[in-house]
Amino acid sequence: MTTTLPKTMRALIQPSPKSTDLTLITRPLPTPTPNTTEHLIKVHAVSPCSGELLWPLNFPPPTTREFIPCYDVSGSVVTAPTNSPFKTGDEVYFRSNYLRNGCASDYTIGVTEELALRPKGLSTVEATAIPLSAQTAWQALFIHTGIGDIESGNWKGKRVFVTAASGGVGMWVVQLAKIAGATVVGTCGPDNIELVKSLGADEVLNYRSMDVKAWSEDAANKVDVVIDCIGRRSLADAWWTVKEGGIMLSIFQPPDMAKPEELAVNVVKDIFFVMEPKREHLEPITRLVEEGMARGVVDSVWPLEQFAEAFKRVEGGHAKGKVIIDLALNQ
Repeated sequence: MTTTLPKTMRALIQPSPKSTDLTLITRPLPTPTPNTTEHLIKVHAVSPCSGELLWPLNFPPPTTREFIPCYDVSGSVVTAPTNSPFKTGDEVYFRSNYLRNGCASDYTIGVTEELALRPKGLSTVEATAIPLSAQTAWQALFIHTGIGDIESGNWKGKRVFVTAASGGVGMWVVQLAKIAGATVVGTCGPDNIELVKSLGADEVLNYRSMDVKAWSEDAANKVDVVIDCIGRRSLADAWWTVKEGGIMLSIFQPPDMAKPEELAVNVVKDIFFVMEPKREHLEPITRLVEEGMARGVVDSVWPLEQFAEAFKRVEGGHAKGKVIIDLALNQ
């Protein structure tokens, strides 16, 4: 199967790491050009991540490169290395590594260790809502806590507290922890309580009206594991919920930075990590989605030409699920 490439491609460019401004350009192909271990991917949809336009300034990559945002992507394989399990025409989705360019362009690069076949029955838009959030939750629960994997049975009887449970990662922590057998308590705003319940949470706290410290004074409410997805005040409040010897994990900041000075609890683990895109984690997530056991949530869909509105929606902090940029719209 062969694909005839167009003469030009669109790309969303961040011209300077010192600026969060973006520019949509059209440039000649071939760009990008895969090496012998990389796949050329025709991009169908991407998803922006909160704060990612600050990454080039705060986390400069090891090599000089152009900055293209959006690392969650679904697309189709145009060319593949000879030893790849993927072939031309395969519909794939993945989280691209930050060491390479993002994917807000008509074509991008994908590598075998990150790619997975798009879940059967999902559109490209629906699939794009999954990779970053689901893999972050998977790694938080089943890799970094050390409790056990999703099928170990070790999560039965455990209580898990999730901050920002209606956010992109929080939704997946709720679902995966529940599938693993844990009792799940999540926090969110009043408009999202029913959504978080529908994802499997056993109890949902309205962070705007609930005093988490007062709630946690009941010993029965204490939890074994905190998965914090938002940091700052929410992380500080969550410290009051964890049992002596429990686990505190944040994807936002080192948890001890937010620990209340007057709190004397000692935890077994105090964890901060940044997810790594891995096919070995995305594939079991794909199976859960195909079996109807877990799902991504799409907040809104935008054409590439309305990238500014899409990023504004993400940075506003009130998206219910993932914001998607569909490159096929208006084409």
